[in-house]
Amino acid sequence: MAMNDEQLDAEIMKLDLDARARLAEKLILSLDAPSDKENLHLWVVEAERRLRDLRGGRANEISAEEMFRQARQTIS
Repeated sequence: MAMNDEQLDAEIMKLDLDARARLAEKLILSLDAPSDKENLHLWVVEAERRLRDLRGGRANEISAEEMFRQARQTIS
């Protein structure tokens, strides 16, 4: 049997504080997270922007080795 909103609210309020906090976090994250389709679209848009920047001279390529060297230096 499906619960109505009031029943669901009552059941949730029976949970201890930690369980309610975990549930609240999951619910909030679910509101902010894009769907797989939206996420794919966002990555395609970003990849196209980066390619335009490279071709337009507004960005420079660096090797993976150099990127990792810089990252290690930054966190050291």
